[in-house]
Amino acid sequence: MLLRRDRTMIAILIMLDVAFHAGRNGTISAADIAERAGLARRGIEPLLQTLSRSGLLESVRGPRGGYRLGRPRRDILLADILAVITAEDNTDDGPVGGLFQKVVEPCWQEFDAMIDEQCRKISLDDLVRRAEHAGMRRPLPEPITFSI
Repeated sequence: MLLRRDRTMIAILIMLDVAFHAGRNGTISAADIAERAGLARRGIEPLLQTLSRSGLLESVRGPRGGYRLGRPRRDILLADILAVITAEDNTDDGPVGGLFQKVVEPCWQEFDAMIDEQCRKISLDDLVRRAEHAGMRRPLPEPITFSI
C-alpha cells in the first residue's frame, strides 16, 4: 500500500471529487475530474474503470453521463478505495533475501496494518466535511428554467 502512493492518492482524489462535486445523484465527467486535479484524462481513465468495476463509482452513459458514487459517501471508507487500487498492485517482482523477508517485510506489514486501521475510520463523507471546513465551495446547480 505504501509503495503505490501515487495511484492511491489519485484514486482518493477522484472519489472525493465525485463526492464533492456530484454527490450521490449528479454525475461528473472524467474531463472535469482531470482538469480540477491537473492530470491528463487518459491518465485517470484506468483508475476510473477500476473504481467503476468495483462498484465504488457508477458510470453513466449519455449526454448527461459521467461518474457518480456507487453508494452513499458515508458508506465508502478510505480503506475500501485503497483495497480496490492496491489489489491490482500485488506483484511478486519485489526484493528477496533474508533481511527483506525477516525484517523489512514484517515491518512493512505492520505499517500497512496501522494505515488500514486509520483508513477504516475515515469515510468520503468525512473528507467532504473537511473540504467544506477548509473553505471549498461546491458549484451551484444550474437553475431550472422553463417557459409556458
